[in-house]
Amino acid sequence: MNKLPPAVLGLLIVNIVAFLVGLISPHVSDQTVVMGALWFPSNEYFGVWQTVSYMFLHGGMGHIFFNMFALVSFGKILESQWGAARFLVFYFLCGIGAALIQMGINWQEFQSLHDGLVAAGMSPSVISELIATGGGRLPTDPVVKAQLIELYGIYASPMLGASGAIYGVLVAFGLLYPNAKLSLMFVPVPIAAKYFIPVILLLDLFSGVTGFSLFGGNIAHYAHLGGAAIGFLLMQLWRKRSRPAVSGAMTER
Repeated sequence: MNKLPPAVLGLLIVNIVAFLVGLISPHVSDQTVVMGALWFPSNEYFGVWQTVSYMFLHGGMGHIFFNMFALVSFGKILESQWGAARFLVFYFLCGIGAALIQMGINWQEFQSLHDGLVAAGMSPSVISELIATGGGRLPTDPVVKAQLIELYGIYASPMLGASGAIYGVLVAFGLLYPNAKLSLMFVPVPIAAKYFIPVILLLDLFSGVTGFSLFGGNIAHYAHLGGAAIGFLLMQLWRKRSRPAVSGAMTER
């Protein structure tokens, strides 16, 4: 196996160490999630640093394996072309952008659900108490009850994982190497990156809009899309800056 470049190797080590520490000590794992995962902004556990720290935490073996596999597979190619500093800037901007976009979507959904509960007759103070404590007398109306449970899920479910940054890396790879052949687990035939990556993004968009996911529940689909969008915008910005200047006037002979 080719030697990994320093930035990818460093990210890989930090992610694996954080995951192994969580496996060895459940108490430390719980505290790490409280401090490092990305919580809803109005949650008491929320901290600004979590827009970075959440990228180094993962919820299971499958979660970290696929993220680190993609980091090594695509990240080492980008770092070899860009250098460590530029790759790290790109990686963290995609991850932070993914966090901010997911938070924005969550905030919009939270406000919509909250307004619906108030319109149904619940007072804001009662709603706040129920989501803050996670207990209390729930409304009897099944629709209102379902909305309250969904509201609580947004408030009390933190986001973790490097997927947002990884999606940015994947998009950058696809733009640089559109004809490189990639494989899906459930599709045995290799597909060119210029087709593979849009399909993955469309699946995330479908899951985010409908709530139905082929890859299981508790996935921050808009974080994936957010990381991909930031990656795309950065690539366009860097391409524009790298174009040679064109003279604004022609000399006459």
